[in-house]
Amino acid sequence: MQKLILASNSARRQQLMREAGFHFTVEVLDVDESVDDAVETADVAEYLATKKNRAYRELFKNEVILTSDTVVVHQGQILGKPVDKEQAYDMISSLSGRVHQVISGVCISGPNHQLSFSDETTVEFEVLSAEEINYYIKKYQPYDKAGSYGIQEWIGMIGVRSIQGSFYNVMGLPIHKVYQTLKTEFDIVPD
Repeated sequence: MQKLILASNSARRQQLMREAGFHFTVEVLDVDESVDDAVETADVAEYLATKKNRAYRELFKNEVILTSDTVVVHQGQILGKPVDKEQAYDMISSLSGRVHQVISGVCISGPNHQLSFSDETTVEFEVLSAEEINYYIKKYQPYDKAGSYGIQEWIGMIGVRSIQGSFYNVMGLPIHKVYQTLKTEFDIVPD
């Protein structure tokens, strides 16, 4: 069986892969995450996942490598990770009472082939008060999360009215698609 590398520093992705039963090693490289202006907003996550995978493939020739990226898209704009409390507040406030999309791109490659795909989930938020937003930011400090929130945290419990699509995709990895792809295309299964 081939060795599986999860090329991600995300604790959430690592948790999902472990809970799905996979054995893997974590490798983290500093990869340029700039995006060509010609890339459509809906394709950015998959583009970045593929770009990351190419960088890892140069170092790990014989392993199966999984890379991923997640973006939050609201009104045609990508909401990245906030740099400070004010930006986090502005992002969450813009999502309050509205619908947005979470798109995760995944690229999986082995020595002889590569596959990439995206998964999209639509999320609708309740109207959130300033007090609720400030409480969440203070308690959870969502500075490592696209769109400034984690659906598995308090704000997801009290603020998400509905989702259409995969909950786990919003956490950062469409694990159902990852599982099927690893099983059918790379012969990697939980053991």
